Amino acid sequence: MSGLVERGLTAEGYEVTVVTNGMDALIAASTGEYAAATIDVMMPEMTGFEICRHLRTHGNSLPVLLVTARDAIEDRVFGLDSGADDYLTKPFAFAEFAARVRALVRRDAAAPKSVISAGAVSFDSSTVRASVAGAPFALSSKEFLLLRFLSVHAGRAVSRAEILEEVWGTTLNIDPTIVDQYVKYLRRKLDTVEPGISIVTIRGTGYELRLDETQEH
Repeated sequence: MSGLVERGLTAEGYEVTVVTNGMDALIAASTGEYAAATIDVMMPEMTGFEICRHLRTHGNSLPVLLVTARDAIEDRVFGLDSGADDYLTKPFAFAEFAARVRALVRRDAAAPKSVISAGAVSFDSSTVRASVAGAPFALSSKEFLLLRFLSVHAGRAVSRAEILEEVWGTTLNIDPTIVDQYVKYLRRKLDTVEPGISIVTIRGTGYELRLDETQEH
């Protein structure tokens, strides 16, 4: 399968690096510069889930598409919780696979190339990495885009539709509750640090990022 994927992506114009085990995947991700990664869940030495968790724990926001034959809802949820940005089950058509890769690369490339801050959290869009008080803050690329978008509009309620357009690139054929799920992921991560910000639910509208009182003075 890796050979077929490599030939297909090369034909699409990508420069492709293929590795065959989890440790080599981590080495490649930490030493090379890539637009995206596609990772099979069942790999020797480390699972795709473990690779994603390791990348996010160490502040690497490389966009990741997990590929697996495990199609249960709990597996998909576990994959996203591990830090993957998208999840594709086998068997799949290469056209869909390539479209998912293009979407990941497009969203990453379209991110504004600037550094902004909200509270103690800083966002560097050139590297797609966040930090809290200077320390790395591990976020998936979607979590990064969502929290950055809320930070840019801090103090204003933004709708789920606005978030979907900004983070997912469309409102078509996407369940708006995915926004709620990612806000849940972010709140869980923010609770582990002292970010100086909080995400507030605005009923009937969406969400608003607010600075803590100590950050407002």
